[in-house]
Amino acid sequence: MSEEQKKADDRLKAFTESKALSDRMGRIKHKIMILSGKGGVGKSTVATNVAVSLAMEGEKVGLLDSDFHGPSIPTLLNIEGQKPSSDGESILPVDFAHGIKVMSMGFLLPNRDDAVIWRGPMKMNVLKQLLTEVNWGDLDYLIIDFPPGTGDEPLSVAQLLPDCDGAIIVTTPQDLSTNDVRKCINFCRQVNVPVIGVLENMSGLVCPHCKEIINIFKTGGGEKMAKEMNVPFLGKIPIEPQIVEASDSGKPFVYHYSKTEAARIFTEAIQPILNMGERGTTESTPIVSDEATEGTFKIAIPVVKGHLSAHFGHCDEFIFFNIDLEGRKIVGEEKATPPAHEPGVLPAWLGEKGANMIIAGGMGTRAQDLFRERGIEVLIGAPSEEPGKIVESYLEGTLVGGDNICDH
Repeated sequence: MSEEQKKADDRLKAFTESKALSDRMGRIKHKIMILSGKGGVGKSTVATNVAVSLAMEGEKVGLLDSDFHGPSIPTLLNIEGQKPSSDGESILPVDFAHGIKVMSMGFLLPNRDDAVIWRGPMKMNVLKQLLTEVNWGDLDYLIIDFPPGTGDEPLSVAQLLPDCDGAIIVTTPQDLSTNDVRKCINFCRQVNVPVIGVLENMSGLVCPHCKEIINIFKTGGGEKMAKEMNVPFLGKIPIEPQIVEASDSGKPFVYHYSKTEAARIFTEAIQPILNMGERGTTESTPIVSDEATEGTFKIAIPVVKGHLSAHFGHCDEFIFFNIDLEGRKIVGEEKATPPAHEPGVLPAWLGEKGANMIIAGGMGTRAQDLFRERGIEVLIGAPSEEPGKIVESYLEGTLVGGDNICDH
């Protein structure tokens, strides 16, 4: 296989994976990350109870446990030993009470004591599979629980889900925790994940006898840190003996102890999430029209007098080629006259027409960015030849690109 053929195969594979991810995640209105820069702060407990709190409000919820090295969601929900099923094409998550759909690496281990020893690329691939190959169906919220820190897992999801709605950051009150959590907030800012707010866990112990609060780890550290970092503060959750009991027995705390102060705080903490409203289509989401044929890859070629246009914005028409991904052949084509060339108009129009790729002679940098934000791949430097031959050369891996001849 030639190097050009390999590149063409890689592009088609990347498109197929991106399309599958976009289709799957497009059925989920909101994706919420549960993060912490510090281990042992009760992050998985928070993720579980946030998911159950949302379900108790009538929302359709999925819960993804992406802590490969210490998956605890199955224990917290008392569904250890269960196995995901399959519908023949995708993985079906485990159904839990209240209609919550759950997926965890813990379901896939032969033995609960087995260690998962993976490097970063393996984690990235498995996370992509969990997001793409698990049939979550139509959800209002997908809650994603992460291991502590700012490593491979949260970075991978931030890259795979550029439309993530935001993150809830979990900390305990002491400086040892808040110092690490500051790094987590800065991580979110660097990867453009909005911070929904900080939740201060283990904020004092509720005495089981007198019900007074004993500040074992002191209190208010998370609130102070949130103020200093200029992010919302969602509340203080005290240590309640019932939380420990519920976690060990696999009973969601907010459901079985709904009258407690901690349960009330969980209910208040999810209000910003419930108030998010509907998410519209974002520029980072690939836009595929109803005209696109399922299982095909659509390539757009700008044309002038029957040949590829030197600049995509100065063409007379576009020819759209539908490509059979498996057979690597052209299965259809159509012509369309583009709208007047104005900044940002052609990327939107080509997205609505279902284009997955544009091959052009030259294109400005800003235009390339707009296409890629819409999930449309760009190949520039193509020769001014007959469009069908250009596409065939691309599929054969023999298309030789030149310099970007755009003078814009």
